[in-house]
Amino acid sequence: MTKFNTLLVRGGKPDDNHTGAVNVPIYNSSTYRYPKLGSDVRWDYERSGNPTRDNVENVCAELENGDRGFAFSSGMAAIHAALSLFKPGDHIIIGDNIYGGTFRLVNDFLKPRGIKFSEVDTQNIQALEEAFTPETKAVYFETVTNPLLKVSSVKQISKVAHEHDAMVIVDNTFLTPYLQKPLDLGADLVLHSATKYLGGHSDMTAGIIVTRTKELSDKVYTLQNSIGAILAPQEANLLRRGIQTLNLRMDRHIVNAKKIIKYLERSDKVGRVYYPTVDKNSIDYAIIKDEARGAGGVLSFELKDGLDAAKFVNSLQLIILAVSLGAAESLVEVPAFMSHFEIPKPDRLAMGIKDELIRLSVGLEDADDLIADLDQAFKKI
Repeated sequence: MTKFNTLLVRGGKPDDNHTGAVNVPIYNSSTYRYPKLGSDVRWDYERSGNPTRDNVENVCAELENGDRGFAFSSGMAAIHAALSLFKPGDHIIIGDNIYGGTFRLVNDFLKPRGIKFSEVDTQNIQALEEAFTPETKAVYFETVTNPLLKVSSVKQISKVAHEHDAMVIVDNTFLTPYLQKPLDLGADLVLHSATKYLGGHSDMTAGIIVTRTKELSDKVYTLQNSIGAILAPQEANLLRRGIQTLNLRMDRHIVNAKKIIKYLERSDKVGRVYYPTVDKNSIDYAIIKDEARGAGGVLSFELKDGLDAAKFVNSLQLIILAVSLGAAESLVEVPAFMSHFEIPKPDRLAMGIKDELIRLSVGLEDADDLIADLDQAFKKI
């Protein structure tokens, strides 16, 4: 069996033998010729399939040990497709700390159309169990939440959900298939904002869904083809190229993150650091050790009371103030005013997202340079 690191570079089963090119070409064609009327053709129209997109979809399916992969124009397009599997009257249990864009999709678009949702702390298996109703069709959660880095067990949630004949949908953007394979742990569908670590270079947007069974694959393909939010060939090629170095980048992200965490823990201006392996007695640490190979390259920290988060991030010179994560360059944001600003403040505070909370997506720069930048910014607050 081909190992993971080889699949990153050589996966996808490219089938282009006309030139001997080692990479799948970018096929810029919206339509494809039929040899004759009634021919059974592999490709006919780009929304239904494209050789460049097919390649990266196949790579993702192989990396996740899934049945089939699907590439969308953004992570939100992938989430929309996954939640479009359900109809009015269906009930879905969702994690109580989800990405702001998902929060908006659920509350402003899906709830008014009759799909019911219940928010649950997915670390609390008893609370999860109690949330099921006869109409519950799925559990949707993020393996590592944003921005507090709480970890939920794919194994335990899948076991409970399947006992209730419910599907398990996992957003595994933060860990990627390099660190965790949710389908192997019991999930039915795994999705990624491939804009982040899979692409890795802040130069494209994409979303990925990988399914565990052919039955589910057929349903997702129908939605992808019908809704039409497909990944264009140029972006599919950038995603393919990004995936080839995923292992090397993730290793460096993690090494840099651990060095920065040690620095932050010594700072007299930091009240708390959030990262799954910081507290060896935490449920986060226990789940990561049991179900993943590492905790990723994102960390968050709270400034002590009275310190100005805006002044701190505005004082950074090397680390870039921007939303998103998982890129080669380090990115910093204040979730309360950026990624999670759409969540009402009482709800946000109940989730633990304070105004002093800062999220750092650690990049591939030299860790000493990143620490020096943090240090000079701390001195200005």
